[in-house]
Amino acid sequence: MEFFKIRRDIPFMRHALAFNVVSLVTFLFAVFFLATKGLNFSIEFTGGTVMEINYEHAVEVDKIRKALDAGGYHDYSVQNFGSSRDVLIRMPLKPGQNSAELSKAVMERLSADDKTAKLQRVEFVGPQVGRELAENGALALLITSICIVGYLALRFEWKFGVAAIIANLHDVVIILGFFAFFQWEFSLPVLAAVLAVLGYSVNESVVIADRIRENFRKMRKASVTEIIDNAITRTTSRTIITHGCTQMMVTSMLVFGGPALHYFALALTIGICFGIYSSVLVMAPLVRWLGIRPDDMMRPPRKEKEEAVV
Repeated sequence: MEFFKIRRDIPFMRHALAFNVVSLVTFLFAVFFLATKGLNFSIEFTGGTVMEINYEHAVEVDKIRKALDAGGYHDYSVQNFGSSRDVLIRMPLKPGQNSAELSKAVMERLSADDKTAKLQRVEFVGPQVGRELAENGALALLITSICIVGYLALRFEWKFGVAAIIANLHDVVIILGFFAFFQWEFSLPVLAAVLAVLGYSVNESVVIADRIRENFRKMRKASVTEIIDNAITRTTSRTIITHGCTQMMVTSMLVFGGPALHYFALALTIGICFGIYSSVLVMAPLVRWLGIRPDDMMRPPRKEKEEAVV
């Protein structure tokens, strides 16, 4: 289906060098902020107290946040847990404070605001658990990257695998750079969004790579640059429809999802925008500069079997 019919090929590769310079500068800035400012990890990674609180009636999360803000608490997260009467609160520990003291102070504050608040359970998340989560997240990212390279190398050609993983990791690092620069909270949902972007972005790279391979077989007299420009142009309508619909859903989460989904949707929004950019203007030029040739995409002729002489 094509809602946007483009008659003439857009010369994307003519400006490939300029776009890749912009990508490199953005990437270096992201690495710089990650190295100097670091990520603002949530308590899942740094350790803290998890409290489950039950109310006798449906309670508004915003009302609880206002009560905690009035008590001088910061960097916490509040969300419904199971039902509208159950609330889960995650809070970091202050220096010199233990989990029991913190939970008691929080309950006193919430009980003063609503007498029906009852503490169901309290759990302490240590920094060791957070370190394991960070290590497992990095391991998941590494394994995902290796699998993507392997798939593209087998499905297409190793040059596509190398170019695609560079482009996709470019998206991941830039997302992390945004979170480091603005010191947005990096939580487990954000980590899930980063991994989702890695898989989502590679889908666009596969579509373009498949069209490039098809063009090598159809446009035998065209140059590599013309083949890539045609492949990107012919997938533009699909890109606009797919990413536009996806971004509409993510935007609804960003606007109406509340604080629990805010940074998750924000990470997806950044990833979708840079995913389109990297697949078109990072992956495709890298494939060309790696020296892709028509011979790489053509299957070798089958050798005819010699008839056995009786």
